[in-house]
Amino acid sequence: MTAGPEGLPQTPPALSAEEAAALAKRHGLPSLGGRPPFGDYVGSLWGQRSFIWTLSTAQTVARNSSDRLGMLWTVLNPLLLIGSYYLVFGLLVPTTKGTTNFIAFLAIGVVIFGYMASSITRGSKSIVNNIGLVRALRFPRAVLPVAETLTQVVTVLPAIAVLMVVVIVTGEPVRWHWLLLPVALAMQTAILGGMVLIAARLVNISRDMTNLIPVAIRVLRYVSGVFFSIEAYAARFDPFVGDVLMIQPFALPIALVRQCLLEEAPIQWIQWAAGLGWAVVLPAFGLWFFWRDEAKYGRA
Repeated sequence: MTAGPEGLPQTPPALSAEEAAALAKRHGLPSLGGRPPFGDYVGSLWGQRSFIWTLSTAQTVARNSSDRLGMLWTVLNPLLLIGSYYLVFGLLVPTTKGTTNFIAFLAIGVVIFGYMASSITRGSKSIVNNIGLVRALRFPRAVLPVAETLTQVVTVLPAIAVLMVVVIVTGEPVRWHWLLLPVALAMQTAILGGMVLIAARLVNISRDMTNLIPVAIRVLRYVSGVFFSIEAYAARFDPFVGDVLMIQPFALPIALVRQCLLEEAPIQWIQWAAGLGWAVVLPAFGLWFFWRDEAKYGRA
């Protein structure tokens, strides 16, 4: 270090970003907002499970606290949706072909697809809607989309109860297949978790995705057998197209729940195997895909 003209030491040259990172690494200092190894990230996310549950339950209550009827809307909304869909697709433009208990068939489609649509729509904005929290605190950013998915689980439970009542009232017998319902819902939730993680990163990359995602969901609503039987109308398509429509991850959970609750829908184990495949692959890929941008969340 040389002395300046007045005998004072000169300021050393500033470190480059790479040199600063190397110096911090040598001294064991973590990079603020950096991306940890994937295995460490998964462990850190698991360590935040208490925070995830607290956040999800708080969100559930907060979203209904301003309404006069409060949590009662979690029961009224599915009933109103089922009624309006039945008016259109049961009476005005009948799509009952291939079904014997259309009311229960429709109710399952409305509730299960509604669960998926709400999870993805809200979960996709879980980062951008909590940008202040992301910038203020250090935690695995995947906490936010995972918490949103869990919020939707809590919210859909009253709707599932309504669905069970509708199924019984419309004459469906209670069978051992009903025991498979928690399995079908667990697989659906795992599938949704992966989709939400993917959507959350895409929206963080481009806010325009918040306009495209609802459009995509609207299209999927009309090709996923919500209010019609894919099998009954599959003859209009190439067999390959019908198979793809049946096992795509929006239609498949609806079909599995119908196989649990409706006597007219026999168990098809090949579809359950496909559902298990989606439930393993999508969450794993979704978390990896989300983790790839871990260092960028909150910087836009």
